[in-house]
Amino acid sequence: MKGILGKKVGMTQVFTKSGKLIPVTVIEVEPNVVTQIKTVEKDGYNAVQLGAVSIKEKSSNKAKTGHTAKANTTPKRFLREIRGVNVEDYTLGQVIDASIFKEGEVVDVTGTSKGKGYQGVIKRWNQSRGPMGHGSQYHRGVGSLGTLLPMHVLKGKKMPGHMGNEKTTIQNLEVVTVDLENNVILVKGNVPGPKKSLVMIKTSVKKGEQVNETEELITYEVVEETPVETAENQTVEEAVTEENTEVTE
Repeated sequence: MKGILGKKVGMTQVFTKSGKLIPVTVIEVEPNVVTQIKTVEKDGYNAVQLGAVSIKEKSSNKAKTGHTAKANTTPKRFLREIRGVNVEDYTLGQVIDASIFKEGEVVDVTGTSKGKGYQGVIKRWNQSRGPMGHGSQYHRGVGSLGTLLPMHVLKGKKMPGHMGNEKTTIQNLEVVTVDLENNVILVKGNVPGPKKSLVMIKTSVKKGEQVNETEELITYEVVEETPVETAENQTVEEAVTEENTEVTE
């Protein structure tokens, strides 16, 4: 098990050389710092705490500043734990970047879903509506709340209420490419949360460290063309212009 914290930038698409279009989510991954290592002997379980996004000391407090100072780093805005890791592979203050993942690796992405506000049962729980005729008098209501006995609404009844804005994980997504130069990971498909929100990329729980075969992507590199000079140190365009001028005269 391994993981890293990142920021969701948005969605785009890439193309393979065979002409296949792949929708991807761009996740910006700034270098994470191991701020704490928890062990069974001391804390009761094994885990690694990662810190991401540095902030100014004046925006932090003494407790947070002292906690990150043990790892010889600046205060961090986000601190998250990853359980199930081999703590012997990590050291306090270690810097982790996007290189821990590779193309084709299957991962799980966790984030906070978009908030939808107060919604009814049709949108929130996908329930069916009643007839829409004018005599129906029942269109988008909740419906029956239970039987006569035990004279109260049973626990777990699906009702209108706040929708979204909760921790969500999408499993078995594929890493399309890893751009170390720009600190970016492209993940196939969509991930939970709005733009600029915090997400965590972890090794897939169901697939483990499975790596799928990937196709080569099309790259759009800018090629600078150098002018070809003639024997008289003239470019081809200048030579053609002079020839056209002579013909006109």
